[in-house]
Amino acid sequence: MKTLSKRALNRALLERQHLLSRRKASVSAEIEHLVAMQAQVPNSPYVGLWSRIDSFDAKRLSDLISGRRAVRLGILRNTLHLMTARDTLSLRPLFQPLLERQWRSTSFGRNLLGLDPGTLIDDAERLMKAKPRTLAELGAALHERWPDRDATSLAYAIRYLVPLIQVPPRGLWGQSAQATWTTAELWLGQPLSAKPSLQRLIRRYLAAFGPATIADIGAWSGLGGLRPVVEKLRPKLRTFQDERGRELFDLVDGPLPDPETPAPPRFLPEFDNLVLAHDDRTRVIAFEHRYVVANGTFLVDGFVAGTWTIKRQKTGATLVISAFAPLRRADRTGLADEGERLLTFAAGDAAGRDLRFEVAPPRSAWASAVKS
Repeated sequence: MKTLSKRALNRALLERQHLLSRRKASVSAEIEHLVAMQAQVPNSPYVGLWSRIDSFDAKRLSDLISGRRAVRLGILRNTLHLMTARDTLSLRPLFQPLLERQWRSTSFGRNLLGLDPGTLIDDAERLMKAKPRTLAELGAALHERWPDRDATSLAYAIRYLVPLIQVPPRGLWGQSAQATWTTAELWLGQPLSAKPSLQRLIRRYLAAFGPATIADIGAWSGLGGLRPVVEKLRPKLRTFQDERGRELFDLVDGPLPDPETPAPPRFLPEFDNLVLAHDDRTRVIAFEHRYVVANGTFLVDGFVAGTWTIKRQKTGATLVISAFAPLRRADRTGLADEGERLLTFAAGDAAGRDLRFEVAPPRSAWASAVKS
């Protein structure tokens, strides 16, 4: 079995994530290639797409969201992601059993023991059919019918038990609003698939993130019991091993660039899929820096080399680049050039734009910030 080095896996991942060179593609095509984009931070998918698509225009994504062709919902690992409407309808049912198991183990679920979930769901859907609701509004309305039950638990029961969409203007570029929810079927006007395909989900994961172990697929999706499904797929896949001897699965035609392929500097948003899609993330980020994923990160030679943020002032906007270690002059120049383009995209309305390099805080500071 052929062994793939960490650098070979890095270049394969960057190629499939369109981070070796930007792709000429529609926004919806790129989102579907990535399957789903982390969206806890509303503007994160915009930066992620800007780094991957040639001449990306934020309005194109905002139009998809406002036109109900792309949506924000809890799915992978029950975390908020951006997906196309088509993928939402076909893939979201795969995750419902997981969410229901998680629900039963939460304090919210234990608070509602003895309450018929079907009746609760019917009442919640009736309320959301009248208008989308915040979870607080939904919980308060349900509490009127069940005054002896905790309002927050009633709302979070629906968050787990019903496929919900977070509706705009939340998630639109340059806008902000409370997180307001309705059901996927109400928002999209179609029922979810009755026959979702886990094999199809795995193949699409490998197309965007492979080669990968079964543990990697589970870490990305949050789903368990994947080995029997992967074994059924095995005749249609090729296999490798990594430097630690772990078996890697891949599509037969999955690209494997030369490990020495140059990788340009790239800026990634908070919680980008690139750094969260594997059980072993060291193909792109060193183990000791694993806590920085809650921040915007940047790549040097294909690996996470630090974090970035844009600080707004009355006089303009400053891109602050904080590296883990001193950067070579050529890397600083490349980051500065890419950073100027990022500022133009993300802070084009600022009266003035500036860029500054600084020393990263100790790793313990990152860990404390994330854990808090």
